[in-house]
Amino acid sequence: MKANKAGRINFKFTNAGNAIKKLQLYKEGKLLNAAEVLFCSQNKLEQQMAVFAGTDKTTFLDIQLYKGTIFDLLIRSMSYIKEHINWRAELTEEGRKEIPEVPLRALTEALVNSFCHRDYFRPEGNKAAIFKDRIEIYNPGAFPQNKTPEDFIEKEEESILRNPTLAHNLYLSEEIEKWGSGIRRIYNECKENKIKVEFLRMSDGFKVIFYRREETPQISPQISPQKATKLEEKILVLIKKDKTISRKDIAKKMKFSEDTIKEYLNRLKKKNLLIRVGPDRGGYWEIVEINKKHKVESEKIQ
Repeated sequence: MKANKAGRINFKFTNAGNAIKKLQLYKEGKLLNAAEVLFCSQNKLEQQMAVFAGTDKTTFLDIQLYKGTIFDLLIRSMSYIKEHINWRAELTEEGRKEIPEVPLRALTEALVNSFCHRDYFRPEGNKAAIFKDRIEIYNPGAFPQNKTPEDFIEKEEESILRNPTLAHNLYLSEEIEKWGSGIRRIYNECKENKIKVEFLRMSDGFKVIFYRREETPQISPQISPQKATKLEEKILVLIKKDKTISRKDIAKKMKFSEDTIKEYLNRLKKKNLLIRVGPDRGGYWEIVEINKKHKVESEKIQ
């Protein structure tokens, strides 16, 4: 669906088998590894997320381990980061604008690159860690030995793809805008927003480090217990239409795994926006509308 909207494929989805073949993810009677991590929720891919109290790993405030497809992990990882970074507000002619301390476009690009260029023969998972002074995004799989990050920032170097089939499908879905431009895009976005960024080559992997601003945030909208994110609002809209809807049906309608929906339902409950009344079977959901400002607005679910 995303690839259709982006205009990067010219066929409509009819069934999973045909789509897999047309996306070149099926060869000699077998699914390719790229198909597994892109579309099979039961795979070995993991994303570790953590928030630490200081500038090292001595004391952690929160640790999560996510599993699922690359598309699921990208959504869940970005949601996690949004909830744990600082935001500030600016009043413009268009109204109030909420601005993250690190540009989301750069963070998203770094996450996509971490899945696109990782070594899938390594059992180690991808990692994202939020420290007091920085955000680190790591993937197993060393950077090309004969290249440096500066080559891709300062020169028109051709991308060296470890996983070309995977990269092609991420490009089709518009997760990647242009091959070989990821590092340059991250660098330019950070430069424009006056954020220090470092690309660290390691013996066993690659890390992008975003240095946080030393300032007191004016607001932290993503962690407000009285406000749902856009994705959470869509879940609430479905529940508002049918308070007995199951987690499985929500996952089917939103095209996410059940584990992903379970995570977001738990978050809504922690925010006191949702209550489960009765048992899993025979019970129902109850939406808590704290005030009119945060009341869920009806919208069409695609």
